[in-house]
Amino acid sequence: MFDEKSYSLKMDKAIDVFSKELSSLRTGRANSAMLDLIKVDVYGQQMPINQIGSITTPEPRMINIQVWDTNNVALIDAAIKKSDLGLNPQIDGQLIRLPVPELNEERRNELKKIIKSVGEKCKVSIRNIRREANDNLKQLLKSKDIGEDDEKTHEKKIQTITDDHIKSVEERVSLKEKEIMTI
Repeated sequence: MFDEKSYSLKMDKAIDVFSKELSSLRTGRANSAMLDLIKVDVYGQQMPINQIGSITTPEPRMINIQVWDTNNVALIDAAIKKSDLGLNPQIDGQLIRLPVPELNEERRNELKKIIKSVGEKCKVSIRNIRREANDNLKQLLKSKDIGEDDEKTHEKKIQTITDDHIKSVEERVSLKEKEIMTI
C-alpha cells in the first residue's frame, strides 16, 4: 500500500534542516543559533559549541561563550574564525565574547545569495523525495499492487504536497531576505 504521509514527513524534515540552516545565518542581531552549525574538534570528535560551553546573548549585538574546559578556548576560537560567519572572537580567560557587527550592504547581498542557494538545495531535496515517491508508485503499478487510477490519484496528491512544501521554502527565503535587508 502507498502512503503519501511518509513522503510528506520526509519533506517536512528537509524543511526543518533548511530552517536550522537559515537560523544559523547571521543577521544584524546576536542569536545563539548562529553557532549551531560550527563544530569544534575536541576529545577526538566533532562537537557543537553548545556541548563544550554555555552560550548566552547578554546584549542584542553580543554572544558570550563560557567555555567549561580551558583547553578548548583556543579550539573554539579557531573554529569560529574558520566559519563563514565573519565574527571576530575576543578571549577573556574562559569567556569568549563575539561582538556581532552591523551588516554592511556587501554582506547583506552575500547573505541573500547564501539564503537563495540554501533554499534551492532544500527544493532539490523535496523534488528528490517526490521522484522517490513516484518511482515507488510505478513499482506498485508494475507489480499490480495498485491500478492506474490509484497511481494517478496518488501522483496528484504527491505533487500537491510537493508544491506546498516548495511554496513554504520560498516564503521562508523571502522572509529571511526581508529580515536581512531591514536595517
